[in-house]
Amino acid sequence: MSKLAEREIKPPRRKDARALQGEELTDLADQLGNDWQVIESHQLEKTYKFDDFKGALAFTNRVGELAESVDHHPEICLTWGKARVTLWTHSVGGLSEADFVFAAHVDQIAA
Repeated sequence: MSKLAEREIKPPRRKDARALQGEELTDLADQLGNDWQVIESHQLEKTYKFDDFKGALAFTNRVGELAESVDHHPEICLTWGKARVTLWTHSVGGLSEADFVFAAHVDQIAA
């Protein structure tokens, strides 16, 4: 499990916050691992597979509870036996450290 999961999820709140780029982005992606894909340096995405719809729905609900608790909300696409999680930070127009930390917490939920 990624050490990122040990960190607190803190979405950026400063008006001058910016999206991660270059080495910052690559370093966090390497730390996260676990099949997460960086899409066009703008989003993180991963699809989780389950035995049935009920399992995928339970996972989606747990991710939703996490999102509400930290005020950082992913896009979740739920289908039979799958849930695709897509993350980015709207306020910075791309990826922030919070997205990678959130993703690591989602991996813990799925484990």
